Amino acid sequence: MEVPRMGHSISSPTSPCEDMIKNLSLEAIRLCDREENKSQDSGIAEMEELPVPQHIKISNITCDSFKICWDMDARAKERITHYFLDLNKKENKNSNKFKHKDVPTKLVAKAVPLPMTVRGHWFLSPRTEYTVAVQTASKQSDGDYAVSEWSEIIEFCTADYSSVHLTQLLEKAEAIAGRMLRFSVFYRNQHKEYFDHVREAQDNRMLPAAKDNSGSHGSPISGKLHGIFFSCNTEFNTGKPAQDSPYGRYRFEVSAEELFNPKTNLYFGDFYCMYTAYHYVILVIAPEGSDGDDFCKQRLPALDLADNRFLTCTEGEDGRLAFHHAQDVILEIVYTEPVDVAQGHLAEISGHQLMSMSTVNAKKDPSCKTCNISVGR
Repeated sequence: MEVPRMGHSISSPTSPCEDMIKNLSLEAIRLCDREENKSQDSGIAEMEELPVPQHIKISNITCDSFKICWDMDARAKERITHYFLDLNKKENKNSNKFKHKDVPTKLVAKAVPLPMTVRGHWFLSPRTEYTVAVQTASKQSDGDYAVSEWSEIIEFCTADYSSVHLTQLLEKAEAIAGRMLRFSVFYRNQHKEYFDHVREAQDNRMLPAAKDNSGSHGSPISGKLHGIFFSCNTEFNTGKPAQDSPYGRYRFEVSAEELFNPKTNLYFGDFYCMYTAYHYVILVIAPEGSDGDDFCKQRLPALDLADNRFLTCTEGEDGRLAFHHAQDVILEIVYTEPVDVAQGHLAEISGHQLMSMSTVNAKKDPSCKTCNISVGR
């Protein structure tokens, strides 16, 4: 693989990404730092004859790739040997000013027919805003480059995980789910003030709300799917829900059949951990034909109600439904419709409120090999 030489004053990059760059549609791609000063590269000379890319267009955006094309003067195309792309995460005005900033990334690629695909999970993350600018370049006989002016700066945002990526997560979660344990109720813990508000302002109904940003950064349900979070895990020795909870001392319990039955659909939503040994699986239960069901059908892998590794509903010979949950993962159930408190019962638990176990807006551990896949985290 040919690696362009950037002039005698430019040292070779030491990024760990360098060894990972292969099998891309961009040939001879390389990462290096770009200084803000235009005179940064003493081995690069500007030549007015090289065309500046115009009318840049970004298309076919995924969670870790995009296509880019532009217009330029056709008379100089034969002289162009390479393209330089300056790709940066868009600055977050609310970011911690003391935190180390992301290193700007310059991609150097051989000139190929446009549109050109840029792919790489080590420098592209899902659901992230980026800026990109382009130069055309001509490699000289001495190995240095003549370059055009930089183009205008274009902004774009990468996409969520696709169904392919979610299926990869699903398979990883299935590998550690463990055996199935029987359960009979879904439960939801909150503070007393929450249930007071439900009774006084919401006609005694718990209403769906947008899912927070916990879990995988590329999850298509974060901030988009509306639902109500429930738990169903039980203690191995008692077969009942634990008496401790990170979310509040008041617990609403409802019969499993009220929310999960043959008239509902089940979807896999996410798999993650929070720098601990515990792993979480998010599942979505949506009544057939509901808005939540329509949302999930387009984005999430569907699970067989009676035959999956996480949460099952099966009918016995007597016609009664039996429910089981996976033992070795913590299930977070999102139910997509309102739930009337009259459908179950509300009581105060006797245990402790373990705040350290809360997953509200929890960030996924990007280094965990158990629950990460080879795309942006």
